[in-house]
Amino acid sequence: MSKNNLSERQLLNIAGLGWLFDAMDVGILSFIIAALHTEWNLTPNEMSWIGSVNSIGMAVGALVFGLLADRIGRKWVFIITLLLFSIASGLSALSTTLWMFLILRFIIGMGLGGELPVASTLVSETVAPERRGKIIVLLESFWAYGWLAAALISYFVIPNFGWQIALLITALPAFYALYLRIKLPDSPKFTQSIAERKPSVLDNIKHVWSKDYRKPTIMLWILWFCVVFSYYGMFLWLPSVMVIKGFSLIKSFEYVLIMTLAQLPGYYTAAWFIERMGRKFVLITYLIGTAASAYFFGTAESLGLLLASGMLLSFFNLGAWGALYAYTPEQYPTVIRGTGAGMAASFGRIGGILGPLLIGYLTTEGASLTVIFTIFAGAILIGVASVIFLGSETKQKELA
Repeated sequence: MSKNNLSERQLLNIAGLGWLFDAMDVGILSFIIAALHTEWNLTPNEMSWIGSVNSIGMAVGALVFGLLADRIGRKWVFIITLLLFSIASGLSALSTTLWMFLILRFIIGMGLGGELPVASTLVSETVAPERRGKIIVLLESFWAYGWLAAALISYFVIPNFGWQIALLITALPAFYALYLRIKLPDSPKFTQSIAERKPSVLDNIKHVWSKDYRKPTIMLWILWFCVVFSYYGMFLWLPSVMVIKGFSLIKSFEYVLIMTLAQLPGYYTAAWFIERMGRKFVLITYLIGTAASAYFFGTAESLGLLLASGMLLSFFNLGAWGALYAYTPEQYPTVIRGTGAGMAASFGRIGGILGPLLIGYLTTEGASLTVIFTIFAGAILIGVASVIFLGSETKQKELA
């Protein structure tokens, strides 16, 4: 194996391990919401606020740390965000009130929101153009392993030992990723760029919205909003939706675990297609598949159709996420890449705030799951339209 391939693999594993731990935390939150509903007698609106405050933190974190990544470097933002997430995640296991839990979820969200776009930026600036898309999607695939771990912990730990122990388990391994990231070199493109010029934060924001980058910025903001709105609306509520459909809490955990397994082939097929067919093909195809699956999941009445549509929803949605993280950093030059990716992700997180709140509100008002999931399917199709009409292909493009 060549030295270059070895460093690529090391980079993928180091960044991916942190990504996995982040996914464990986000994934386990959906199961904890269902458990807290029973233990703390939460209303649907209170349940929806847990998911939404997490996204508020992610919106703030994506913006602040995206801007910071273009000032102090990708590596240090990695370390700061992971430390923030790890400590707050462990402390959240000690929560005794909803308000305490919400405050810590906001801090956790800041760490998560700051880390994810910066991780994809660092990897995209380090990997060769002909392999960049594939490696970024493989980086995203660690998210599925994190969700799978969250589902396993929830299934075996929460019913027997409580949600607090489950949260402590998800917090501890993140310190290992922190140890690895101290050894991680910064992006060579960033190091070169910062040596040449160091523009202000305000200059970078203006640059993102300048004439040259306005069109891709608008496209990304629409796309991120629609994808995050539907993802957090649907996936944070999956165990609770299964309970609403009449299954026990333990049975709902079991079925969501089965659905989570379908994320892996979704990532791997997207990784295969992205360098052969291009970013736009994968985004459009997998998002249309997501919209169709969401509709059928909302209308499903039999267990077979519910599981099949849920697995397809996981397959297509997470494959599309991989392509989104590959596509986003490619829209900007190095000097504003962290800012552009962070601002797009931050705006998208507003959708992550509204999605869970919408389900909580509509459920309280007596709306059917068919109506709710049709809304999410429609939002996904708006994202598809933005890629078709405003997006340009960036396959194997040399990054400036």
